[in-house]
Amino acid sequence: MKISRFMQFIGGRDLFFGLVLILLLGVIVFIYTKVSFIFDPILTIGSTVIPPLILAFIAYYLLNPIVNLLERAHIDRIWGIVILILGISGLFTGVILLTAPAIETQVKDLASNFPSYLNQMGAGIDNWIQQSFLAPYYEQGYDWFTSNLSNLTNKVMEYIGGAVEGVQNIANVITRIIVALVTFPFILFFLLKDGDHFKAFCLKLLPPRYRDGADEILRNMDVQVGSYIQGQIIVASCIGVLLYIGYLIIGLDYAITLAVVAAVTSVVPYLGPMIAISPAIIIALVQSPVMVLKLGIVWAAVQFLEGNFVSPNVMGKTMHVHPLTIIIVLLVAGNLFGVVGVILGIPGYAILKVIAVHAFKRFKIRYNRFYGDEYDPYEET
Repeated sequence: MKISRFMQFIGGRDLFFGLVLILLLGVIVFIYTKVSFIFDPILTIGSTVIPPLILAFIAYYLLNPIVNLLERAHIDRIWGIVILILGISGLFTGVILLTAPAIETQVKDLASNFPSYLNQMGAGIDNWIQQSFLAPYYEQGYDWFTSNLSNLTNKVMEYIGGAVEGVQNIANVITRIIVALVTFPFILFFLLKDGDHFKAFCLKLLPPRYRDGADEILRNMDVQVGSYIQGQIIVASCIGVLLYIGYLIIGLDYAITLAVVAAVTSVVPYLGPMIAISPAIIIALVQSPVMVLKLGIVWAAVQFLEGNFVSPNVMGKTMHVHPLTIIIVLLVAGNLFGVVGVILGIPGYAILKVIAVHAFKRFKIRYNRFYGDEYDPYEET
């Protein structure tokens, strides 16, 4: 029986086998939803293992280029890894010992004074609105708030009650954090030592005809994810240092704490700086209106340096992701997976993009094979 060109193009008899496989997978998923409690131990193991793996992979992409450089300098790879890990551990320990007392004092002071800062800022805004043309609208908004959200206190107390119940599991959370921090250096060591061997081992598990394509996908993923992680860490560190210097120059309170917050939140592109500047604005408003102007100048200068000098030289054009796409990915990943989704959304999108680009490339080759003689072939770009 002759198979039409279209059927050959979409896979021929293999298509029916694929549809049957998808149907079977659907049945398996349906059965899983009915007996999911059986797999709770597996989920627990996964939630315990995945965090140190993520930490280890992030550190791997940061440290592997340095280990390769040491190896090219005729230092044995194992000794290079040990020297690097010990050196970084010592550096972090020194930085923590030097900065922890100042950060601890500022955090305690900020935590105790922040409610009063919010009250002062609210009183100032309320006074300004009462004396402006917005006063009638303010009264209407206040009346609507009191009439529609009068039971807000009860809702908050219900939420706090639920949170208190969640606090009962705090021991499990602390245990997982400790396990992640203790185990991830060992995972990192073996990733740095045997990462290339592990990749070759995985490729050998695939049929020979798929190995070249899988190797191309893995290499592209490595470039995309590695460049993103390295770039974001370097850019975030530069932003933290620049803001700390700027805050010291203008005399903003809690300079080192606000700079650390800005560096951490800057890991999230576009949304991170907006989150980081919020506490700085509140503290600047409480200090003086002039401090707000100084803060604006510092942030404008740091954003100018980051956007025109730091990011272009560090990040380059490796990601090839439009800013609007990044914002959409962050919003969707945040709604689906929370904070973890916001942090890992862009690397996850980069991985999916590599797979999609490779699949489309294979599609163009298949199209040219079956239809290139009758229609214009896809251009190989």
